[in-house]
Amino acid sequence: MDLIPSFSVDHTLIIPGIFTSRVDKVRDSMITTYDIRLTRPNKEPAIDTAAMHSLEHLIATYLRNDPDWKDEIIYWGPMGCLTGFYLILKGSRPPQEIYDLLLRAFRSLEDAQDVPGATEKNCGNYLMHNLAMAKWYARRFAGYLETNAGNPEIFEYPKTERLITDDGQSFFDS
Repeated sequence: MDLIPSFSVDHTLIIPGIFTSRVDKVRDSMITTYDIRLTRPNKEPAIDTAAMHSLEHLIATYLRNDPDWKDEIIYWGPMGCLTGFYLILKGSRPPQEIYDLLLRAFRSLEDAQDVPGATEKNCGNYLMHNLAMAKWYARRFAGYLETNAGNPEIFEYPKTERLITDDGQSFFDS
């Protein structure tokens, strides 16, 4: 089996940021999957599960209600490794174009008083939420985005340098 693209990225080099994971053509439309990475994989602790669940609810609600973007949103959900989220949007645009949207979304948690949809009727694990920790992670990530806004590395997956042999061939690890 082929390794899927998200498993082909060198996770030892990923920093928090907003990255294009893949662009797909579906019928006559393009959709883009973005990797919204909040922590450094395998270097920082994974995001607390209850906080991750709350972030999922809060950010999804924000995105699907943003007047300029709500019709572009296809999906917002957590990564299984608990280091970030996937955002799927209609169209194809560079990650810099969604920076302001994501910064606003994460900043919106400052005013959150509760987690939308966190009831037994609306959520499959309604007791597993932590609003206070979700706010902490949101504040941390928003601050990081603001501090690094001019850093192109937060928008591009890290590239692994490949050795080139004397005869010009690339050397790839297995």
